[in-house]
Amino acid sequence: MKHLVCALVIGACAAWAPAMAQPTAPATAEAAASAPTVGGVQSQNIFQVKPDASADPGYADQTNGERAKVQPGNNAPMWRQVGQGVTGYSSLPLTQAPEAGNLIQSMVQYPGARVTNAGEAWRQVRNRWIIPYGSALLGLVVLALALFYFTKGPMGHDHPESTRKIERFTPFERAAHWANAGAFIALAVSGIIMAFGKFFLLPVIGATLFGWLAYALKNVHNFMGPLFAVSLLVIIVTFVKDNIANRADFVWLSKGGGLLGKGDHQVPSHRFNAGEKGLFWWGITIPGVVVVATGLVLDKLIPGVGELRGQMHIAHMIHAALAIWMMALIMGHIYMGTVGMRGAYKAMKTGYVSEGWANEHHELWADDIRAGKIPAQRSGLTAPTEGAAHAAQAVRPT
Repeated sequence: MKHLVCALVIGACAAWAPAMAQPTAPATAEAAASAPTVGGVQSQNIFQVKPDASADPGYADQTNGERAKVQPGNNAPMWRQVGQGVTGYSSLPLTQAPEAGNLIQSMVQYPGARVTNAGEAWRQVRNRWIIPYGSALLGLVVLALALFYFTKGPMGHDHPESTRKIERFTPFERAAHWANAGAFIALAVSGIIMAFGKFFLLPVIGATLFGWLAYALKNVHNFMGPLFAVSLLVIIVTFVKDNIANRADFVWLSKGGGLLGKGDHQVPSHRFNAGEKGLFWWGITIPGVVVVATGLVLDKLIPGVGELRGQMHIAHMIHAALAIWMMALIMGHIYMGTVGMRGAYKAMKTGYVSEGWANEHHELWADDIRAGKIPAQRSGLTAPTEGAAHAAQAVRPT
């Protein structure tokens, strides 16, 4: 109640003071014209605002040299230099703002772009090459996989469940694979929507919802990046020993993995065939390391790198191009690991395959197990069948 009374008193005083200070209106128009103006914000027609130098006689006829003396920032040579990328003076320290004095970047020619300033060249590469050709590549891969599935169908045969199982992936290997796969899918989905979403999603859900979705996925992309980087390192260290090329891989490639010959007999291979090894090196390891490195540059997590706009341009172009390349190849890997090959998904889900599956898809690997070069049970755990003791025995071809 006390606060309410105080508020009323203050309001009454505020209303009474201007009324007491109101000057008497002038009696005539002449008096009104000569009366001092009341203080406050005054408006002005924007088309009547001119630079102070425009009051000089012959302002419109001044040469660039004369204009540079009157208005140093309003002459053609000065702006011509700005357009050419000349760096001017800035009071900000270079350690905090290395390009503070540079308004427009210098002229460059990025691959696929004409000679223009760096910012415009980056925009041309992104909008004329990465976006259209990247989307076309992903679309063609989806179409090719669909045609392959409906024309050839799943590869391999249905093998009866045997009491003897071979451990293809240990629990640690499967955990590393699924962690890396989950991070990659999150990065791929968020990257696709941020890069291509305005073409297929924005017209459907509207600008407001798409803006919130893109903002949320940007944060998902940034937070999933470190998980992908760590799991990628684990994947490389874990599987590199089984992805070294050998003589059998050249035989596999010469026969196109069995697709070029007649029948459905697969070319013998070790634990991973040449196609899987190629994916490991050219679809995961090499582009993955570069994508992670450029992502760190874009997030400004590498000291001394990424402070300049040109560095960010190059990092983004490499990051986007290799990310699309990885998505195109890994879509084929996902296809083969799910509906494209019978028993492949179960191998990564449970870690075990049957004797028949091992002999059909990786005959040389099964031979090494039969010869005792590779243990059939590598993790030391009990196989998920009653015949776990027989799993370490020789694998006999069916």
